Parts: sequence; C-alpha cells; structure tokens
Amino acid sequence: MIRFLVFAATLFLSVGLAAAMSERATGIKFAEKLGGLDLFGLGVRKKGPIKVYAVGMYGTSDAKQSLSDVSAADKKKALPLLRSGSKTSFLLKMNFKVGAEKMASAIAESVAPRHSDTSEVDALKTLIFDGVSSKGAATKGTTFQFDCSGDGVAVSVDGKAQGQVSSKSLGKSFCDVYLDDKCVSPPLRQNCLDNCCQP
Repeated sequence: MIRFLVFAATLFLSVGLAAAMSERATGIKFAEKLGGLDLFGLGVRKKGPIKVYAVGMYGTSDAKQSLSDVSAADKKKALPLLRSGSKTSFLLKMNFKVGAEKMASAIAESVAPRHSDTSEVDALKTLIFDGVSSKGAATKGTTFQFDCSGDGVAVSVDGKAQGQVSSKSLGKSFCDVYLDDKCVSPPLRQNCLDNCCQP
C-alpha cells in the first residue's frame, strides 16, 4: 500500500511538472495548454539588457501537425504554417515593471508598421491601456493574452477580458510581430520551429 502511494505521488508530481514549461532566459513558467490550444514555443522580449517579458505562443493541433512534417531549417515553408491555424494566442508574462501608457504604446507601435488600419491599431492600444491603467503599471507577474483569429484580436489582462478589435487582418498583423523577419522576439520564433518541426 505504501509503495503504491509513493508511486502515485511520484506520478502526480511528474505529471504536474510536465504540465508547465519554463522560458529559458527568465525562468517564467507556462502551461502546455491555453484555452484548448497547444504551446508551440517560448521566448523573451528584450530591450537592451532588460528582459521585459517572457512570451508563449499557442496554436491549434492542426497547425502543429502540419509543422511536424517540415524541417525547422525550411523557414519559407514553416513560418506560414506557424500561423495557419484558425486561432493563435500569445501569452505575455511581465518580468519588468512598465507603465500602462508605455506598455500599450510599445505593443501598438510593433503592430502599426505591419497593419494598414491605424484606427484598429489605436483600438488595440486602448484595450491594453485600459486593462493596465487600473493597476498603474504592468508590474512583474502581470499577464497579457492576445487571441488572434480571422475575427480580430481579443485582449485579456491578468485573465480579465478587455474586449476585441474586430478585423479580418489584425490577427495576422499581430502574429507577424512575433513571427516575421523583424520579429520582436527571435528566441520565440526559433523555439517554435525547434519544438514543432523536424530537425
């Protein structure tokens, strides 16, 4: 009986540990699932030497399956597949304190060059700002979730929904912030390729 309990406890701990992965540079943990989506990879957003936040990308199992047949070195084929699912989510976990206006502006300014509709970018900025302003700043541990789809981008701050910017193309533009050749977190993009593709 004791032997069984020890085995059960060991199994429970190993399952619990397997259910979370740590971003290498910050040590911040991420669950392997988010709203039914699979964790594709983790990375860090840096400004100079400062590790501002850790970020995880979550996608559909269909997109992950499509990537499993592609070489990580074949970026021309792999990168479009990374965003081929019907929904992609980015979970940001703050590692450094940033003011509400500065955080909202930084994300909006990353999306703006990739998106032609400035009113949609402004609406996205407002959702982010409103979500943080009650706290005064995005302190360490604050989370931002951006759910990207063909319907637009939905924003949550610390698990509270802030609203959605309806748009057919804003979701793709937001994905490009993390996936195109000028992405803000090269470690995230590479980690997604390494995890989901063939060597």
